[in-house]
Amino acid sequence: MNGEFIDALEQLHKEKDIPMSSLLQTVAAAMSSAYRKHHGVNEEVRVEIDPANRTVKMFAQRPVAQPAEETDDDQQQVIYQEHEIDTAEFGRIAAQTAKQVVMQRVREAERERDYEEFIDRIGEVVTGEVQRRDAHRVYVTLGRVEAILPVREQIPGEPYRFNDRIKVYILDVRDTTKGPQIVLSRTHPTLIVRLFELEVPEVYEGIVEIKSVAREPGVRSKVAVQSHDPQVDPVGACVGHRGARVQAIVDELRGEKIDIVRYNEDAGEYLKSGLSPAKVSQVVFDEAEHSAVVIAPDDQLSLAIGRRGQNVRLAAQLTGWRIDIRSQSEWTEAGAEPEAKAEPMRVYELARELGVESRDLVEILQEEGVDITSHASNVTPEQGQMVRELLTGGTGTLAELEAGEITIDLE
Repeated sequence: MNGEFIDALEQLHKEKDIPMSSLLQTVAAAMSSAYRKHHGVNEEVRVEIDPANRTVKMFAQRPVAQPAEETDDDQQQVIYQEHEIDTAEFGRIAAQTAKQVVMQRVREAERERDYEEFIDRIGEVVTGEVQRRDAHRVYVTLGRVEAILPVREQIPGEPYRFNDRIKVYILDVRDTTKGPQIVLSRTHPTLIVRLFELEVPEVYEGIVEIKSVAREPGVRSKVAVQSHDPQVDPVGACVGHRGARVQAIVDELRGEKIDIVRYNEDAGEYLKSGLSPAKVSQVVFDEAEHSAVVIAPDDQLSLAIGRRGQNVRLAAQLTGWRIDIRSQSEWTEAGAEPEAKAEPMRVYELARELGVESRDLVEILQEEGVDITSHASNVTPEQGQMVRELLTGGTGTLAELEAGEITIDLE
């Protein structure tokens, strides 16, 4: 019986990948507890399991009362002696109890092992196999562990058929009472980075760095790359010979288009690159608002914006700038015809506020080169006084005013 018992432990050790020392400690504790419970005693029980000699021995410490030496209170001294227990006495109920405790500990050891294995792998990409799905999640096996792919982390429209092998990003590992819960993602932007590391040696080795990723899962992504070696073209390295490298990633993501753009320290050049395949002619920045107006040739405007605004949206995510796209004709018209933008009534309202004739106000503003078609009104009493002085032949110019101009509210 002892040999069969040792065989069972060794099989558990191999199948469950649980250290033999941990199993032996668990079994010894379980047998001791089961023995005390079965016999209704509170004795100290020691279990010796020797896998090499294939033996299992149990010992119990039982009290033996002996007269103590002469003392004032005539107490007795209790001495314990260890007796070997015949394991054949271990009845069916006790054996069943021991088995339950062992299996519980095995399950706990498996959960601990799986948690320790995956908690340090958050952020990795692994290959899993689809097992089943329901309305809320897809169940994917990662070796001996089953993980979940929630709806929010699934690529829209992806089928996830039984036995499909897919690459997934380990998003989170949670320690629950039912064991570790491994949460996967197919939509996380870092999945793109890890796939490039797998397909492009230069990215894996750090020669080419992925600076930023913007993604609309299942539809399109933009990846900004930079080379730390002047001999290596970052875009060419990521695309590969005849597009083989990037195509492998596109295939893995079920046809998601990937634009690889060149990163540039110059924000203007970076924005132009981020808006590719459209070609834009000018970028005007507003540092305070961290926004930019991008001027595109008329025939490039729709391409720059993209279908339902996708191209400009991804470019904004990629670069971190808020982008407003204008056509070249719109921009030229706005800059070349300021008078047409100034509505007489509103000029009149400003003139009335300043206490001057509107005709005189328009003339002096135009002579000083002031923009009277802006969308904010910054007229202060001091500016008003300056205008009055200029209109009556006083000294000074509008350039001396804050920002060098007076602006009129057209809203």
